[in-house]
Amino acid sequence: MRTLSNQKTSLLIALFGGVLLTACGGGASSASPAPAPTQTQPDSPPDGSGTITPPLTPPVGTVTPPTTPPVVVIPPPSVVPPEGSITVAGANVVTDVRFQSTAATDQSNLPVTFGQVFAVGHVGATQSITGRLADGSVVPLQVDVKARHPDGSLRHAIVSAVLPKLLAGQTLPMALATVAAPAAPSATSPAALLAAGFSAQVKVTLDGQLYTASADTLLRNGKYTTWMSGAVANEWLASVPLATASGTEHPHLSARFAVRAVGAGRARVDVTLENDWAYEAAPQNFTYDAQILVGEQSVYTKAALTHFHHARWRKVFWWGAEPAVHIRHNASYLIASRALPNFDRSVSFTETNLAAVQTRWNSRNTAPMGTGMANPYMPTTGGRDDLGLLPGWAATYLLSMDKRAKDATLGTADLAGTYSSHYRNKTSGRPISIVEFPYMTIYGNRTDTVNPATKLQEAFPLCATTTACATNTSHDPSHQPAFAYLPYLVTGDYYYLEELQFWTMWNTFQSNPYYRQFAKGLFQSDQVRGQAWSMRTLAEAAYITPDSDPFKAQFAGFVKANLDWYNANYTNKADSNKLGALVHGYGIVYNSGTGVAPWMDDFFTSAIGHVSELGFADAHALLVWKAKFPILRMTSPDACWINGAIYALKVRDSNTSPLYTTMGEAYRASQTTAYAALACASAEMAASLGLKVGEMTGYSSETTGFPSNMQPALAYAADSGATNGAAAWTVFMGRTVKPNYALGPQFAIVPR
Repeated sequence: MRTLSNQKTSLLIALFGGVLLTACGGGASSASPAPAPTQTQPDSPPDGSGTITPPLTPPVGTVTPPTTPPVVVIPPPSVVPPEGSITVAGANVVTDVRFQSTAATDQSNLPVTFGQVFAVGHVGATQSITGRLADGSVVPLQVDVKARHPDGSLRHAIVSAVLPKLLAGQTLPMALATVAAPAAPSATSPAALLAAGFSAQVKVTLDGQLYTASADTLLRNGKYTTWMSGAVANEWLASVPLATASGTEHPHLSARFAVRAVGAGRARVDVTLENDWAYEAAPQNFTYDAQILVGEQSVYTKAALTHFHHARWRKVFWWGAEPAVHIRHNASYLIASRALPNFDRSVSFTETNLAAVQTRWNSRNTAPMGTGMANPYMPTTGGRDDLGLLPGWAATYLLSMDKRAKDATLGTADLAGTYSSHYRNKTSGRPISIVEFPYMTIYGNRTDTVNPATKLQEAFPLCATTTACATNTSHDPSHQPAFAYLPYLVTGDYYYLEELQFWTMWNTFQSNPYYRQFAKGLFQSDQVRGQAWSMRTLAEAAYITPDSDPFKAQFAGFVKANLDWYNANYTNKADSNKLGALVHGYGIVYNSGTGVAPWMDDFFTSAIGHVSELGFADAHALLVWKAKFPILRMTSPDACWINGAIYALKVRDSNTSPLYTTMGEAYRASQTTAYAALACASAEMAASLGLKVGEMTGYSSETTGFPSNMQPALAYAADSGATNGAAAWTVFMGRTVKPNYALGPQFAIVPR
């Protein structure tokens, strides 16, 4: 390990929950304190109890990185049948895709590439897939296998084909059917593409100095790795620091290219500019003029672009004619595969709903260093379209397969690179990992980062000046959208895979190293909602990362370590609380340390439900234990389900008292005596609340209201096999006021 650089200047230091937050390396975007809570869901408890320090003790002994993946148990194939309308029938059909022309003229010999996830057992270990059109003709497919299920069956692949013809305005369905796997293709070099005249270059003018990077030079010199290889499409990944004509490399700025050749005369050029080295001295923002050239033609220019520290931006172009096609996956199959939650397929979108997504996207900052549909200041409180197992716009895309929603989903995933959460190891070229640096941190004392094995401090270098890292964005785990998982699932683009990995790694190392237990990457010291979204992102990364990627085992190890902690402290603990709520650390911070936030706890329950469906065996027992909390709030005979989605629920008399043992105690302590005496769901109760009879409290008509927050937890509870899970769902669905999920379906999850 090389010596880690430190600078003499430091950034603003703020206290959060008794943990020192140092902005070095993270900059203003990571350490800026949240504004005073003014909306429905505060970032910190309204009673000022946000300074509670989690009762944690630093572990003693050596650090053992979790590099061995856990045993993963996934339901047998019969549990996950192909669902939905398959428009091209025939033998061995698994699912289908539809190619929708976006051109005003006919297209022939049209290259298409997409990502496809498969349910366990549907494409066997010795099988592959082929394409079949409605007229019976066969379209050969190139299948770049990226991940397999534990039984060897195909989990995720990048599929490429050449469509013989796509008429103007046509939607062409193609079945994906199983066939015997062909021999592995021999490696293909970029020679033919280069011989045809391909070139791509980035130019950056910074402080009067020109820096460049050339994709064709990297390909010509063999400085690339292969991402896709076959008879239809070949893609090569290459990266290099920006450099002057004399060869002087910029210490922070680099370019990354993904060049996809589809024949000798056409190629897709994916260009990313990065400012994200983890341990390069004096990180800072840079303002420069940028230009991208493809085939010696300028395809993009941006003057005075301020590139934030530890951030990146991406643009995609074509050398030769760009295929004008929108690829529509079979949403029912994607959901049935369990790679995605069981979003309600009955949600119906009007043209007005879908046009509104496009209008919102077009009104947002979509230029480099913009954030698209996401909130620039992630800690903003209140109901949000970007929170949930999927953001509202991504769930809309999944359920509608509409191009406008897809553009917003992929575009916002591109712009996830804007946040200063991207730390790349300059030596390995990969996102940095706590397995390499178990003592690094964003929110912690620099003195906590000394690795006893190496005697080196693993704190990130301080920013060049106290203002050098100031940005107009801020990120955190507690309000973090699911940016890149679905985009990678449906495209196979390496950029989205790395974006998912960057956010996963940041979530593991952002906390104090002692609290997360170093290389274990535990999330239990964060807010409950932060634990929820971090578990969601981590499990998705562990599930979909390619099998050949060393991060696969690391992510699986982090999942196992976290599930082990929760199971040891809750599921398997004889004296754990009877309510099924998380009560450690920041769990009980409302009402002077006596109340929990059920909506936040519901986020965690739904996240664990998703983790369980992804096949991580240790998640199921935790889900069954967690399911008690939403179930009791809907079915307990000595409580009332009308208040099942209460904002804050009292769980003890004082901050030193024992926890209540029944939901009835919690319910009565959280209501006035007069209200608690009212008959549940009665006209008298409705009148006292100013609501309709049978209407739940907590903004029941809102897509982001507290009952909506509760819905995914109840759906997973119903599927978990937990006692009264189905009954709780029945009660919930009997409420009289429900949201119109066509306006935002991120919580529209139902039992399977």
